[in-house]
Order: sequence, then C-alpha cells, then structure tokens
Amino acid sequence: MKPLNKVEKISKPEGPVVQVIMDGVGLAPPVPGNAVAAANTPNLDFFMNNFPNLAINAHGKAVGLPSNKDMGNSEVGHNALAAGRVFAQGAKLVNKALENGSLINGSTFQKMVENCLTNKSTLHFIGLLSDGNVHSHIDHLFKLIKGAIANKVTKIRVHCLLDGRDVPEKSALKYIAQLEDFLTQQEKSTEIDAKIASGGGRMIVTMDRYEADWDIVKKGWDAHVSGKARTFKNAKEAIQTMYEEDPDITDQFLDSFVVVDNKGKPLGTIDDGDSVIFFNFRGDRAIEISKAFEQKDFEHFDRDKYPDVIYAGMMEYDGDFNIPSNYLITPPNITETLSEYLAESGISQFAISETQKFGHVTYFWNGNRSGKFNEKLEDYQEIPSDKVPFQLRPWMKSAQITDNLLKAVKSGKYDYLRVNYANGDMVGHTGFFHSAVLAVESVDLALGRLWKVIKQMDGILIVTADHGNSDEMFTLKNGGIVKDESGKIIPLTSHTLAKVPYIVCDPLNRYRISSTTENPGLANNAATIMNLLGFEKPDNYLPSLLELKQ
Repeated sequence: MKPLNKVEKISKPEGPVVQVIMDGVGLAPPVPGNAVAAANTPNLDFFMNNFPNLAINAHGKAVGLPSNKDMGNSEVGHNALAAGRVFAQGAKLVNKALENGSLINGSTFQKMVENCLTNKSTLHFIGLLSDGNVHSHIDHLFKLIKGAIANKVTKIRVHCLLDGRDVPEKSALKYIAQLEDFLTQQEKSTEIDAKIASGGGRMIVTMDRYEADWDIVKKGWDAHVSGKARTFKNAKEAIQTMYEEDPDITDQFLDSFVVVDNKGKPLGTIDDGDSVIFFNFRGDRAIEISKAFEQKDFEHFDRDKYPDVIYAGMMEYDGDFNIPSNYLITPPNITETLSEYLAESGISQFAISETQKFGHVTYFWNGNRSGKFNEKLEDYQEIPSDKVPFQLRPWMKSAQITDNLLKAVKSGKYDYLRVNYANGDMVGHTGFFHSAVLAVESVDLALGRLWKVIKQMDGILIVTADHGNSDEMFTLKNGGIVKDESGKIIPLTSHTLAKVPYIVCDPLNRYRISSTTENPGLANNAATIMNLLGFEKPDNYLPSLLELKQ
C-alpha cells in the first residue's frame, strides 16, 4: 500500500491528536436509568457546549450488522472506527452462510459430521444461548443442529452458556424452554438423541477474555468436558434452584451445572472421537476455550481430561495465530486500516487500555489482526484489570490508564494516541445504576486531566464512544420503569441503540462539522483522524466528519 497524500490546506497540529473511546457511553434522553445523564460530567458538558460535535450511529447497518434493530458492540465498533468503511460483521456473515447453504455444505462442517459418523460419536455445541445477537444467536444453533441431523448425525449435546447481559438479566428460562422444545421436536421427528448436557453463566463459566481469569475457562472445561459441576436432572431445574437460593443472582453469574440421568451419570461429557463446535461468532470470549481444546502444550490450568476431538469455532477468532484451526466461516478481511495507513505514512502511534478492552484498541482496531504494522512507530500498553466485580470498583483502572497516557503524551514521541476507558460498558453490564453513574464520572475526571495537558501542547482531543450501554440502565416500557413482582426495578444490562458523541476539541478552533456527511457513523472516524493529521483519505473511505472553517 502507498503512504497517504498530504492535504494542501491542513497541517498536522503542533501537539498530538489524542482519541478517547468512552466505551458504552451513549447519548439518550435523560429518562430514569440514564446513568450518563445522571452523572456529574463537567468536562464532557464543557466539550459539548464549546467545541464542534455531533451524534453518530454506532449500531445496526452503520457497523455492518443485519438491521438497525441490532445493537452495536465493542468489537464491530472498534473495527468500524479504524476501518474507514463498513464491513459485513458477525451475525450478518453467519445469516448469509446459513441461508445460502455454504456453512452446512462447507468443508469444516462436513468434516465435523463425518467424524461423528465414522466414530459413531457425539456432536457437541457450546455457546451463548440467547437472541442477543452480540456473541451468538439461538437461531444459528437451531439451524446448525438441523444441518447436523440432515447429515445423519444421531447424537447431539448442547452446553449452554447463559446470557443475562445482552438480553434481560433473568431470561435464561425462556431460552432453555425454546431449546428444550426444539430438541424434543427433533427427537420425535427423527431417530436422534439430543439433550442439554451442561451450562453456566457467561461471566463465570467458559467465556473469559484477554486472559483476565483462566479459572472461568477451567470451570467451563470441567463442566462441559469432564462432567464435573453441581448436578441436576435438567437445565431448568438448575436455573430455578439457583434463583431460589439467591434471589438477587442474575443469569450471567449463575454457577456451572451438569445434567445427569436417573443414575447420576452426566448426559454429555466430551470424549475421544467426538466433534465440538463453539457456535459464538464473536471472538473475544471464544479464544481461550479454543486454546484449551486445541493446544497440546497448555499451561493455563490442569485439564485432568484432554479428549482427542475435532474442534471448530463458528469463525476464526484470531487470524494471526489461527485460533481455532478449524472454523465454519471466515471473518471479514479488513485491510488498509487507519493504523496501517498511518504506519506507512510515518505517523507514530500509541494505544492503551486496561485488560478488559486492550484487544479492542489493538486487535480489533487493526482489522482483527494481532501485532503491529511497524514496531518502530507503534507502542501498545496494557494496564491489568482488577479481578473484582465491576460494580464494586466502578472507577476500574481509569486513573492508572490516564497516568500512563499522560506520560506518553508529554513524551512528545507520538503523533496519534488512542485510549479506551472500559468503565461505561463493563459497569453498565452489571445493572447497578449508581455504580454506572460513578463509572461515567470517573471517565469524565480522566477527560479533564487529559484536556489540560493536550491544550497546553496545542494538540487535539477527540472524544467518542463505540456504542451505548450506561445510558439505559433500567428496563422501561411506555416511558415507565418496569419492576418485578417484589417491586424491584428490573435492570437493563445490554448495550443500547443510542447514538454516541463525536467531539473535536481543538484549542485553535479551526474546524466545524461537515455539512455534507450523510448518516454519520463510526466508520467516518478514520478519515477524520487522517485529515486532522494532515492527510487526505483514501478514495474508498467514508468522508471526514470535519471541514476547515472558511
């Protein structure tokens, strides 16, 4: 690829261009439950009142998802922020492959089926059981199972990870009922044995990310593979029992469980000769369990049982390290990203976040690519996340991140720096309103510290977000708060459809919002950053959100 061309009328600022992604901070009316509106945010308010800004799309078609009813998420959001274009993502790719038959008839799925037929073994499905459409979709699972049955597979086991995060926090029984009904129908109409075998809440079973806590993966491994967990006659009994034991517990934190027969024997351990499909399409929380299945020299926990199976993911979750080696659908090939162009054009870059979002400002930002484009021009820094519930420490690592970011800014070494503050998203997912307010306020405090230094250096601060979350913490209906039978407010723990802010804080006040950009979204960011650094955008990029004042 060629370096970027210089823009005639725009020159790079004296100081650095610093971009802040306030993860999970959307713009929404100040209704009950809007933690963003309820928070004391003097710095964000000052920026909104004194610098060019607009609300941009961060969900649905603007980030490559099937429809505008689909919530955005951090992965596709960061892809879009740095890609400069919109790529078909996640669910949209899966939907297409299932509709045209390329998934079921593909070589990987057929290999999984053939392995079961040859060994007279079990086909296992592991994944998030909901219609949240962020990590997975229950309809995808149903179509995969039908595809397996059509290909003569006779024994199927499902290992359900319970959501309560991208869907209502206590909705697991609804999805379990749908799956049980579906499996019963398949057993009646065909000669197959299809059962739920194990499960557990997504935040403590199997779905860790960025190697934050391998014990989460081990708990899932023990349940899914070895059949070691608390036992129940069925998944419904497991969930109802845990609800009764702790009325405050939500689906994402339900403990692991194993379904057993009348003799107490697990219904679906994973054994030699079996096939295993992890049906999540989103990669961040699928990589670690994939490593556990595929890596022979594995050191993260003791796999007391390591069966010889064929394992596949819905997608290739990490393209650089080929994780997993078998996958049903190829992820979008996002090349010529913002970082790649800047590296080719001699622009020095710095990226920082805490563990929970570090991969977002590196791997996803770079188009689902690990590593750097230029070792000499790029530096990445990860601040280890605390292993405590986010609602108990809603400030998370915002202070430490800001300390280190300011060191990088003051060093004068970098032209473009990017940072993700995870607070609004990670705390927003907990459903604790007051914690979410503190989370947003913590990020606002960081913004004030950053702006003081950036302004002194004649730099430019860009403030935006990747999707909404903390802007809607209560479940609302017809403008009113929805409560359960006991009168308790039902939290909303999922992302939202809110637009997000895009603010350009320039001490010299040289820019205004472009009057020609239609339906602005996250993908317009890359061209905007290029312009601020003095470059023209590539022809295939969406336009910049800014223009020079006349």
